[in-house]
Amino acid sequence: MTVGPWQGPWPEDPRFDPELLREGDTRNVVDRYRYWTVEAIVADLDQHRHRLHVAIENWQHDFNIGSIVRTANAFNVGGVHIIGKRRWNRRGAMVTDRYVHVHHHEDVESFAAWAREAGLAVVGVDNLPGAVPLETTTLPRDAVLLFGQEGPGLTSEAAEACESMVAIAQFGSTRSINAGAAAAITMHAWIREHADLTSVEY
Repeated sequence: MTVGPWQGPWPEDPRFDPELLREGDTRNVVDRYRYWTVEAIVADLDQHRHRLHVAIENWQHDFNIGSIVRTANAFNVGGVHIIGKRRWNRRGAMVTDRYVHVHHHEDVESFAAWAREAGLAVVGVDNLPGAVPLETTTLPRDAVLLFGQEGPGLTSEAAEACESMVAIAQFGSTRSINAGAAAAITMHAWIREHADLTSVEY
């Protein structure tokens, strides 16, 4: 929802952006962040980020990454990790990458080393042999969900770096669902298990 220029006495709160107060706020942000600077929003989100991270292999410039980043922002994950090519298509993120900490890892080995140091269990999401159903699995609280490219899925190196592997139950004819959709489903499964839902505002 777009809001116009600020009405009434000018706020003294430093979190407010003078330009947005003057011109109006057309951003897709929740009401509590209206007129705030990007920096103020990020600082506030940082105080409540979840112990969930998301990682995506990016060897072929996957167009799903933007969608995954947007969903990661909605669930306020601790960070998004791009493995492989540094550049990725930001269009699908709808500028939400401004509010999410996006990190880059040159390869799976460096990503896995980071996860170990951070104390996060790497959970692969792919319908590979040995995967367990997401629907009947409890995801670790301190976790990073690892997704492969659209089509080929996780590389063998990425699969070996995972402590566990989950798959989303499917009942149709296609072998796999869209990577962005799979990421949204899995992140929401973690949210249902571990997030404080009493803090959600509508």
